Amino acid sequence: MAFIEMTGATLDRIISEDELHHDNLDEAGVRETTIVRVNRQGDIEVRRREGWDVIGGLIGDFEDRVKIETGLDWA
Repeated sequence: MAFIEMTGATLDRIISEDELHHDNLDEAGVRETTIVRVNRQGDIEVRRREGWDVIGGLIGDFEDRVKIETGLDWA
C-alpha cells in the first residue's frame, strides 16, 4: 500500500474543517513531531512504538492538499 509520510504539524495544516480537529489529534497522541502517514484512501495512521494505529481519515480532495503541503508523492 502506498503512503505519504509527514509530521503531526504538517497534518494539522492539511486537515480541513469537516475532518479531524486539532483537539482530536491531541487526543490521539499526535504532537508536532509525531510521524504520521496517509494512504490513498485517506486513512491517517500514527506511528507508535510497535507499529501504526489508524486515527481517522481525510475526505474530499485530500490528495492535492497532501502532495502540495508535503512536496511528496505516494511511496
